[in-house]
Amino acid sequence: MAGQKPRTVLYRRRRELKTDYHKRLKLLSSSKPRLVVRFTNRKIISQVIVFSPVGDLVQAAVSSDQLKKHGWTVSGKNIPAAYLTGMLLAKTALKAGIKEAILDTGFKQPELKGKIYAFLRGAIDGGLMIPYSDESIFPGQNKIEGEHLKSKGREQFTAVKKTISG
Repeated sequence: MAGQKPRTVLYRRRRELKTDYHKRLKLLSSSKPRLVVRFTNRKIISQVIVFSPVGDLVQAAVSSDQLKKHGWTVSGKNIPAAYLTGMLLAKTALKAGIKEAILDTGFKQPELKGKIYAFLRGAIDGGLMIPYSDESIFPGQNKIEGEHLKSKGREQFTAVKKTISG
């Protein structure tokens, strides 16, 4: 083993592609709560997380499965569901006393006019203060309202949005 260069081992969460420590450090330096959004094959999971030296604390959490309680029967992973999930998380966060946050997308690179930005628009419309670059990143209103879905999805979007916004 003499003369061999020591091998560096990445942090376990970095190896498993769960944590980007450089991005996390930048987000934590803002000292604002993080609005974390993750997409699975079936649903959207979102949380508002506050840093603590002992471990991160989840202040509010919502998944697109909870839209079913409000009457949503269409897919839980499309653009209208992302918007409604963002709006629902904003209402939950406001009840927990959180008024502003910063978006944390993890390893996923946001796609222009995609689901992440639909989620962000929903959270902003729900009342959270979240910084963003400009309006051109968001999907069009027709796309958010589900114009591309069958008529059942469009009708449900309006009804669910009314129940969430109160």
